[in-house]
Parts: sequence; structure tokens; C-alpha cells
Amino acid sequence: MPTFNLADLFEVAADAMPERLALVAGGRRLTYSELDERSTRFGRHLLDSGLKAGAHIGVLSWNRAEWLEAMLGTFKARMVPINLNYRYAAEELAHVLGDAEVTALVLESSFLPVLAQIRHDLPHLRHVVVLDDGAANDLGEAVAYEAALAAADPERRFGARSGDDRYLLYTGGTTGAPKGVIWRSEDLFFAALQGGNPGGPPLARPEDLAERVVTEPEPWLVTSPLMHGNGQWNSLVPLLTGRGVVLWTGRRFDASAVADLAEAEQARLLVLIGDGMGLPFVESLEREPDRHDLTSLRVVTSGGAILSPSVKARLAELLPRCVIVDGFGASETGSSGRLVGAATSGGPPRFSMGPDSAVLDDDLRPVAIGETGRLARRGHVPLGYWNDDAKTAATFPTDADGVRWAVPGDLARPEADGTITLLGRGSSCINTGGEKVHPDEVAAAVKTHPDVADAIVVGAPDERFGQRVVAVVAPRPGAMPDLDSVRTHLKPLLAGYKAPRQLVQAAQLRYTPQGKPDLRWAADLVAAEQETTR
Repeated sequence: MPTFNLADLFEVAADAMPERLALVAGGRRLTYSELDERSTRFGRHLLDSGLKAGAHIGVLSWNRAEWLEAMLGTFKARMVPINLNYRYAAEELAHVLGDAEVTALVLESSFLPVLAQIRHDLPHLRHVVVLDDGAANDLGEAVAYEAALAAADPERRFGARSGDDRYLLYTGGTTGAPKGVIWRSEDLFFAALQGGNPGGPPLARPEDLAERVVTEPEPWLVTSPLMHGNGQWNSLVPLLTGRGVVLWTGRRFDASAVADLAEAEQARLLVLIGDGMGLPFVESLEREPDRHDLTSLRVVTSGGAILSPSVKARLAELLPRCVIVDGFGASETGSSGRLVGAATSGGPPRFSMGPDSAVLDDDLRPVAIGETGRLARRGHVPLGYWNDDAKTAATFPTDADGVRWAVPGDLARPEADGTITLLGRGSSCINTGGEKVHPDEVAAAVKTHPDVADAIVVGAPDERFGQRVVAVVAPRPGAMPDLDSVRTHLKPLLAGYKAPRQLVQAAQLRYTPQGKPDLRWAADLVAAEQETTR
């Protein structure tokens, strides 16, 4: 009998609709039966190579079909895929590979020279499989991916699996070294993958998935990278429910090409990551309003970062048949809630959260309405952090009643209407003159200025106040916002101490591969600006 195990669930879906299109990735088009066979062959190759259940299998690759094949095949063999950031330098890559104790590595040929630099620092690594990306590098003792699949058994001979099988996601966060979040497969399914029934009640039994699959393809177009949880979760949900997934495989986000792909594949849902993708997508549609037929789209969703009210409003005008959805979650909590209100006047985002979410004080008790605390979730939560007992104890504490919580550090405030206002991470909080300022709240307000297209808010050293609030803004075309006009605009929206004391302009703001504002880049830009004005 199948369990709430990701491999079991995928096989239930594949058996229910073998000839339906499961995956489109660049020039590759795979039905469910084809994707199932190729992932089975990869899982068998891992076992044939002498690897055992529980082994950690790294994947270092840009978005492509083989990423999902390798992940599903790893699950089939009861092993654990490890996501690796393709932007890492050699030292960063060595840290994650070593910390995760990666035993086998799947990587694109272009990354072989980097691996060669650090190979002597990886005592756990026993096996390397190379994806062809056109780079003519010597494989050495590594195995070519396609040759490995061709020689492997296509039959599912893996034995029984369990909902306790592990899922491990490395998250970079905004500070510190990357850390691995350990989930039970079953907990991840219900916390992050919508329980096999998006928008409805979760499955009661794994075998019910065959009855819940949609009657026809409703593909999700995923633009986020698979080396991030957002990309993985938004690919697994449509795969497990029969909708099918279309992967954006470009090396950079090309808004017009993404719209072309949505039209060509008749995408039903489009995944974006905040204004970093949302703004160029809007601007592309506005430049060429008659180029694309996007009538198939019903939902545009953003995860990992929130769409600003102005971008959401422009999207709604351009795509009137679409529901625009902001989701909120973290690697440590899964998908926690959906945006229900962010006033165009500049109010911070408010989310409707599930019954397992709360805002807690330092004693893990709910705070009063209007008070600030830490957002927390109970129920289906991770087991902890890999190789870090101290951080596990701090982030996943147990309260006096024996309830275990995930408390990743997001500050929030419960409201009288039952919603929760998000205030950002405590680690990014700005202390100016003894007052605490949450950058996300200020950035949301700055973005409502008519001359501002995008904004990132950071703290900078200040002799008088300790830190001052600085807004890095991208102006709208032809506009030139200045500090006085921004501060005047913010007077009815924010307390005076929250308003920026410095404004730095940039043609375009930078975002991390995970779609979050690049705070380090913004801080460096502010520091450089200071140097030039001294």
C-alpha cells in the first residue's frame, strides 16, 4: 500500500494517467510514464552504485528535466536529494557538500572544474554523475547521466517506503551559512504541498490521490529555480495532482519569453517571485499589450517574496481573468498563509493564516491583539536542522503544554479581524535612536510613491542614531524621486522615525536567486554612496 511518501504519491499519480504530459522543460516533453521510468532508472542506478537508503544525493544544476528526474529517483531509492546553489563559489559549495555529507553528486558538466578544486575536501563523496550541458570537460571517473540511465533497470524494485523518509532542504536565509532543514516526507506533503488537493481539504489516504487528479492538464509554469524550495514545492504540487509542470529553463528571467511560454503551453498558473519577477513581467506586457494571448491563465502566484500593491494592481488590470495570489511560508514552516490585504496606501502585508499558526512571545504564549511577536507554526513542522542541535532547539522549541513549534524568526502582529500583519525578519530590523524599524514595512510604503517603481530598505551606520533608515529605489521611467518628496509622501503612512533619512537611486534593484531583495547588494551600494559623498 502507498504511504504519504513523495515517491509513492508520484507513482500513484503516474499509474493513474501514464500518457498525460507531466513535464515540459526546454525542448524536453515527458509523459507521466516517461518521467516515472527515467526517475526509476536513476533510483536504480544509485542503488546499483552501492549507495544505501538515507544517502544524501546533491544536485548542482540549472532548471532542466533531469533535475526533477534525479529528485524523484532519489526519493524512489529512499535517499535524500540535496539542493545546491549554482551561484556558489568553490568555498561555499564545499561547505554545503561537506556539511550535508553528500555521498553522490549530480552536476552539469560546466561545474566539473569547480568540483575539481574542492574534491580533496569532500571525504564523503563517492560517486559523481554528469549532465551534458555542452561543456567539453573530461568526466574522469564520473559517469554520464544518460549512460547511467540506459544501463539501469526500468522496473520499480525498491521495496516499501515510509512517510518517515527524509526531505532535506538547504536554505541560505539572509545571514549566516546555509543550513539544512529536515522534514519527514509526510509532514512536507501536508505543510508545503497542499496535501494533494490545492484549494481543498487534504487527502485522507494516499491512494485517494488517484481519484483527486484533475480530469485534464492544468499546467503550472514555474519560473523559480529548483535549487530553492519555492521551485521544488511549486513543481511537486502540479506533478502529484495531474496538472503537469512547465519549467522555465532560461539562465536569467526573460519576462517576454516567459509570457511566450505561458501562451504556448496554455499554462493555468504562473509562479513568480515578488517584484523581482513581477515588475519586469508587468512592464513587458504593458510594452506589448497585443503580443500574448494569456487567456489560459487563471492564477498568478508569488512565493518567497511579496508583490507590491502597485504591481498587483497592474497585473490585475492586464490579466482581468486571473486571481493574483501572494503566498507566505518558509523552509521551516512550509506554506503558511495567503495575503488578504496590503493597503495601497502603504500598509504592511496582512495574511490569513491557518489554525496551526500563531504569534507568540518569548515564552511561547500568544501575544495580545496589536502586539508584536514571532510568527510560529505547529503540527506538520520539520524535525530540525541537519547537524545543528543548538539551532534546532532555538527554532523548534516546545512550550509548557508540550506543543512543538517552528519559530523561524519572522516578526508579526495579530489583528482584530483575525489576520496577521507581517513585519519582516528580526535579523534585518533597524535600530535607529532606540526605535525598532522593520524594513519590509517601510519598503511597502515607499513603493506607493508615484515616482518609485521598486524599493529595498536597509540600515546604515549613523553617528547620532546608531543606524539610519535608507531606501534604495528604482524610479519609474522618466521620474526622479527625491528624499523630500518621499518623506512628505510617507507622513500620513508611517511614524517619522521610520521614514528614510537617505535615498539612493539605482536603475534596477537586485534580487537573490530565491527572489528576495538582495540586502547585501543594497547595503554595499549605500556604503559606496557614502564614500563618494565624503
